[in-house]
Amino acid sequence: MKNLTMFLLLIMSFQVYAFESMPNDTVTLTTYNAVPGQTDDTPDITASGFKLDLINPFKHKIIAVSRDLLKIYSYGDKVRITGTKIYDGIYYIEDTMAKRWVKRIDILININGYHTRLEQIIITKI
Repeated sequence: MKNLTMFLLLIMSFQVYAFESMPNDTVTLTTYNAVPGQTDDTPDITASGFKLDLINPFKHKIIAVSRDLLKIYSYGDKVRITGTKIYDGIYYIEDTMAKRWVKRIDILININGYHTRLEQIIITKI
């Protein structure tokens, strides 16, 4: 019984350490639509080459990141976004924002989705 208790404590401490050591950043969050005015001339294909369903692009849970964040994160990375309430959750990095943006993420939403701009949002690689 004592060995089992020690083992469980070891496992629990590793999980806490592993979660705390994941990269995270505080960013500004905005939203965008997969339309030519907000993307390039191929709104159905992300910078990583991911093919979007233009009827319901939000189902893919995709974000674009500013180019400075691509030094930390990569296309295909799974991340957790917190601090938004409405858009908190798990997303995949599949797109890149324009060069002018720094420390910013952009959530791909449906045409009728809720557009917003939020500060002090946490993005964590998982």
